[in-house]
Order: sequence, then C-alpha cells, then structure tokens
Amino acid sequence: MDTIRKLLPFSGYSAAYAFPRIIRCGTNLYLAQFAFMKLLPAKYIIEQALARGTLTPDAKVLETSSGTFALGLAVVCREFGLQLEIFTDPVMDKGLENRLKSLNAEVVIVTEKAREGGYQRSRLDALHTRMRQLGQYCFWPRQYETPDHPAAYKYFADQISEMLGAGGTLVGSVGSGGSTCGTIERLRQKAPGARLIGVDTFNSVIFGQPDGERKLRGLGNSLVPKNVKHELYDEVHFTSASLAFAATRALHERHGIFAGPTSGASYVVGRWRARQFPNETVVVIGPDEGHRYLETVYDDEWLKQNGCFDQGVLLDAPASEEHPSTALPPWNRYCWSRRSREAVLNALEVFDEPR
Repeated sequence: MDTIRKLLPFSGYSAAYAFPRIIRCGTNLYLAQFAFMKLLPAKYIIEQALARGTLTPDAKVLETSSGTFALGLAVVCREFGLQLEIFTDPVMDKGLENRLKSLNAEVVIVTEKAREGGYQRSRLDALHTRMRQLGQYCFWPRQYETPDHPAAYKYFADQISEMLGAGGTLVGSVGSGGSTCGTIERLRQKAPGARLIGVDTFNSVIFGQPDGERKLRGLGNSLVPKNVKHELYDEVHFTSASLAFAATRALHERHGIFAGPTSGASYVVGRWRARQFPNETVVVIGPDEGHRYLETVYDDEWLKQNGCFDQGVLLDAPASEEHPSTALPPWNRYCWSRRSREAVLNALEVFDEPR
C-alpha cells in the first residue's frame, strides 16, 4: 500500500486527505492528526448514498454544521458536482464560511437560538423547513444519527491496528459520537479489552452536564446525538477551554504538531493516560490542523481578551467527581464504565435520595 501511494497520484483532495498521519509523541503516546477529520465520514456518507440511490445527481445536499463536517461535505460535493446548502450559526468563523462559499456551497446563518437545544435546534428547524420546500430533490446526510458516520471510521481503526495493534486506549473528543464510537467498535472486534476515553467540555449535555455556553468548540453538544453510544465509553473527561488552548499550544511547542483545540483537549487527557499506564499504547485523535485558530488560540492578545491566558496552565492530572453533572473546571475525570446514559444519570438520583 505504501509503495503504491508513493508511485501513484491521488484521484482528488478527499482521497489524499481522508486519513491521518500517526505521530509518536512519547514512549507510548501517539497522535493521529487529520487535516480535518470530518472529511472521512463526509466522503463515505455521500459515496454510500450515491451507490444506494438515496442521493441522485440532481438533488441538493442539506446539512447543519458549524465546523469541519460542512467543509468535508463541500469538498466531496464539489468533486461529485453536487449542490450543497449548509445551515449554521454565528459561531462559524469567517474563514470557514469563505472557504465553503468558494467551494460553491450555500451558507445559511441562523441567528435566533431556540429555548431548548440552542442553535443546534434552530438550525435543524431551518433545515427541516428547507426540506419541505425541496421535497424529493434533497438529501440530508444526518451526521448525528446515520450509521454511515461511525461506519466510515472502520478504515481509520484498521490503520491503527495495522500500525500499533488493536489493544490499548483510544482518546478522542465527542461531538457527534461518530469518530470515537465507530473507531472503538472496529478495534474491539479484534481486541475486546481496548479502552475508550471520551473528551467533552463543560456545559455539554452529552454525558450529563447542564446545557450552557461553551467557549470550547468542535466538541460537546446541546442535544444528545444518536451516534453517541454511551455504553462504549470507559471514561469521560471534561476539559475547560483554557486548558484545551494551553494543551494545543504545548502540542505545537513540544512536538511541532499544528492542531486545533479539540486536538489539544484530547492530547492533555492522552498524555495523562500514557503516564499512568506506561506499558499501554495510547492513541489520541487529532481532528484538525491549526490554520483556523491562528487569530484565536495561537494569539496571546485574543487569549487575554477572552480570559484564557492567565488560566491557561497545562495541568498534569484531572480531579475526579462522583457524578459528571457535578464536574467543575478546569479538568474532571469520571469513570463511565461502559454504562448507558440513563444508568449514569439515575445513579445521581439514587445518590441524592434522603438517607
């Protein structure tokens, strides 16, 4: 495979950049850095839909996204000559918006936040309205619920197992659930004992935190996506924006790896895990590169203005909490133990009962 890739050019951008480079960051710590990870599921979902006939060349692709899944769809739709319309909110940075438009995607910015579910709910409402207008001439990839999303990561899992073995621990941020769940399911086919650590942020409802404003983007959610299979996670770590930003910069300063803050959030957790278990292989998922964050995470003045500079200390270990809903910044660890979300939340109700 490596010899063939050295001799033959890739057929297009999506073929060239769908998979990451796996980089050693310590004796037993590795980081799998994607150019932007959501390109892999975007490519797989669109190819599967075209093969099944659920997406036809004359239909418009509609999706809700404020990050790199939109970019992945834009690249793939451009390659296949498909129309694309993205529903997003004001959090999308101007650089990403401009790149989407240059790839011929339409960008609809939803400015009103729903009372429950925040912008993600209002974006979905806008998408559903557009679907009713287009009727059969549209296709919704449904990144948060289609089984094709996690299924795409079986190829990434095979890349890990061929290079490093299927055992050990996988560490990754959780937003849609596709990357962590899809990868670990494939790895556990070969090594049932492989561990999964999910990295979330405070004020994300996925693992039981109360919903609220989040400075750290690219992970977390105001809704619980169907593709998050809670029973797959051994541990869940919550990281603050300040810690993730500090870890992102440390990753670049120490290893030359230019990445975004979701990579930083997972790196600090993976670094801790690798130190705790020096005989275990730890693989950290790095979802994207750092180009979008030059004027934010990599800028001292921006960090100062947003109250993240003085707080940006790279901690060595997390605190532990009796329940994820009570976890507090900057970094907290909870032993999820492969339980359902309901089981974990019900455990708090039992704990709160009068004794």
